[in-house]
Amino acid sequence: MSSVTAVCGSGMAPEMQRLIEQFNLRSHLRFDLGAGRIWLDENRMLLTHARAMGALRAELIRVLGTRRARILMLRMGFISGSIDAEVALKLHDGGDNYDVFRLGPELHGFEGIVKSTITDAKIDWENGSFFGEVDLKDSWEAEAHLNAFGVGDDAACWSVMGYATGFVTRYFNRFIVFKETQCVCCGDDTCTIVGKPAEAWGEDVYSDYFGENDSDDPMRAMEEELAQLRGRSREQIPAGDLVGMAPSFRAAFDLLSKAAASPITVLLLGETGVGKEMFARWLHDHGPRSDAPFVAVNCAAIPHDLIESELFGVQKGAYTGADASRAGRFERANGGTLFLDEVGDLSPAAQVKLLRVLQTGEVERLGDDRSRKVDVRLIAATNVDLQQAIAMGRFRADLYYRLATYPVTIPPLQERRSDIPMLAASLLEKYQEAYGKKVQGISERGMHALLAHSWPGNVRELENMIERAVLLAPPGGLVEIDHLFASGAPREETGAELDSSGALGNEREARLSRLYDELLEDGFDLERHEARLLALAMQRSGGNMTHAARSLGITRRQLSYRLKQGTGGEASSS
Repeated sequence: MSSVTAVCGSGMAPEMQRLIEQFNLRSHLRFDLGAGRIWLDENRMLLTHARAMGALRAELIRVLGTRRARILMLRMGFISGSIDAEVALKLHDGGDNYDVFRLGPELHGFEGIVKSTITDAKIDWENGSFFGEVDLKDSWEAEAHLNAFGVGDDAACWSVMGYATGFVTRYFNRFIVFKETQCVCCGDDTCTIVGKPAEAWGEDVYSDYFGENDSDDPMRAMEEELAQLRGRSREQIPAGDLVGMAPSFRAAFDLLSKAAASPITVLLLGETGVGKEMFARWLHDHGPRSDAPFVAVNCAAIPHDLIESELFGVQKGAYTGADASRAGRFERANGGTLFLDEVGDLSPAAQVKLLRVLQTGEVERLGDDRSRKVDVRLIAATNVDLQQAIAMGRFRADLYYRLATYPVTIPPLQERRSDIPMLAASLLEKYQEAYGKKVQGISERGMHALLAHSWPGNVRELENMIERAVLLAPPGGLVEIDHLFASGAPREETGAELDSSGALGNEREARLSRLYDELLEDGFDLERHEARLLALAMQRSGGNMTHAARSLGITRRQLSYRLKQGTGGEASSS
């Protein structure tokens, strides 16, 4: 049985223990030791050696210089603080403002970074303003700096300042900046940071976090020179809407790009949903016919008795109901590109006529006695194994050899998993614009679930999932697992969390399963058990509905509703 040291043991500060109990933080901390993952809420965490981080920090200073290394550490801390603020805001649910706000310093200590104590704070909750001072004790960053460089003239708790700035900025939705006024790396007795709104500093405090003009930076100049030496000037055909860097994707794209400027017939192969029409459109848009029509036909979506008239056209009176002559898709695509999707589903009769068009460059409408010349670049696609279809007599071999002049196989999504973050980001941008809604991105647990998914529907499935997620995610928030997967989050391998003794949660789950089995014996009364649970939660919380609701894993409003329905005891209004 796996176990880890208890994170909520007797060595933890009483205040942190109180906040963990109050906000039920244990349920948000999960360990998956079998797969090597730790989660705090939706965010993947790392346990790493402070000495190794110190070595990395020292190397950044030596290679980039103090100024740029400081900016990198500030930005890293800013992101970390912003993420923890998201966790704190999610736990708010009517709790005391100051207690929720104090989760930032406590979480920072919980993560082993520094012990922070707010010694002075003037907070305007309604207007989102903070003026305050925080003492730092046992900063890993100060310790690492002293070990590498000794006492000097500059304060060194850069990532800690960044964290405080990121946390308070996200919490109040206002740029509030912290600066270090005392540091043990300068010979002071303690480290102290002071925070106030950006405009109150009376100087430029934005560039360290949100960018600056680095045109005179020697590193940038070196990057430009290296890029030129490597041949950046050699233009490559842009991928456009085709997103991917995985080797299998690049191999397919490179093949496709070589065919772009020629009239060669291309056969796109691959599973349903891999994006064959996107590849076909790219080929058309980057070829000499880009100004001419692009006409797409899904051969599987048209009934067999109509496919010939759709492709080749129909003459008035050819059959009952043909009241007017009509051009087919070949004529409409004249001068441009015709994309025949699912060509493996064509009827035998349509295959014969298609072969004739490819051989002669002429089409003959149904019911007509004359041929019409067409100039069409043909792209075909199928998810059918055409070689097997030929062996079974369902597809003509001569037609296959006409279509398969230049075959390109598009890999399924499960073979290019490294492209999923890139594809997801592109699709998020697309659907944010379509729905007029902005989200921060996909949470780490959400991205992990996407990477672990089997993707039977390929890129089309991912696109549907992202569109649904943009619709469900809160404006300005993160896309989380439940927004992505319609049938609920996929079960993780071990999905463990820590209980109060430090044992892994999968043992706890086993105990709960045994308890549920016992409860479901004859005579089980759901309403009676729910009433007892509500009453017990209220009793343990001393009548505080907010705390009772958290212990039950529901909102205060849900608890209030259940109590009003007469299934629970009396409650205080707190």
